[in-house]
Amino acid sequence: MSGGFATKLTAFFLFSSTILVHAQQPSSGSPQAVPLDSVLSVKPDSAVKPPPPLFDTIRYRFIGDGNFARGNVNRSLVVLRAELTFSGPAINLATNPRFTYGKQSGILAERDSYIDLFLDVFKKRRTYAFALGALETSNLRRIDLRQMAGAGVGYRVVRTKTNDLSLTNAILYESTNFREIATVSTIRNSFRVKGKHSMIQDKIRINHLTFLQPALNDFSNLRWNTIISFELPLNKWVTLRTSFENSYESVVEATRKRNDSRITFGVSVGNK
Repeated sequence: MSGGFATKLTAFFLFSSTILVHAQQPSSGSPQAVPLDSVLSVKPDSAVKPPPPLFDTIRYRFIGDGNFARGNVNRSLVVLRAELTFSGPAINLATNPRFTYGKQSGILAERDSYIDLFLDVFKKRRTYAFALGALETSNLRRIDLRQMAGAGVGYRVVRTKTNDLSLTNAILYESTNFREIATVSTIRNSFRVKGKHSMIQDKIRINHLTFLQPALNDFSNLRWNTIISFELPLNKWVTLRTSFENSYESVVEATRKRNDSRITFGVSVGNK
């Protein structure tokens, strides 16, 4: 190999090495490579927060009431109730089912069932909206099935640690299938007063609930219902109670009376 060729070959390799070194060095204006782990890592402050839960509080109470008499008139009455409330930031869902069973002188008098569902929107505010639906059967009033559905607004008059009082007004569609007379369908205005009051450092509680429901297309068709209970809490979970209930319906079958009243004694268990 001649000396001139070797010199040229050496110069070529030196020139190529210089170009390769400069190519591997990033320029100041070119974009820099970002490590994969830095791309995947997310700062805690920038993490997406999950939406708030629909319900964050559950309150419940189960009630057993009764009234028994023996002698000239043998009477037995059992009333089973439940109160369930699912509360959230914007929506409340509540149901108050009950079942009543009673005999008088060995003859079945009451075998009544009732279930409802209340959907309250923004109930934590002073004024709120709600929708409701209810199903009812009654051997006492000879009703095979009563259906109700409607919506309205509520207003919280007082809400303190010892007193809670609210007023509601709703428009309801009602259909009642009696055993003998023809089905009665009507539109009602339903006005309700509901209150809970505690006294003597919560040693005595008074609960009351009143419905006044005239039919808008026939004012002679009127219903009302009132229940008042006096309660003595034994501890956080158990409460002794007595209640008085009065109900009235102007449209009844020929063999039924319009007004009914009863007094019961019982106990409730729950965190409500």
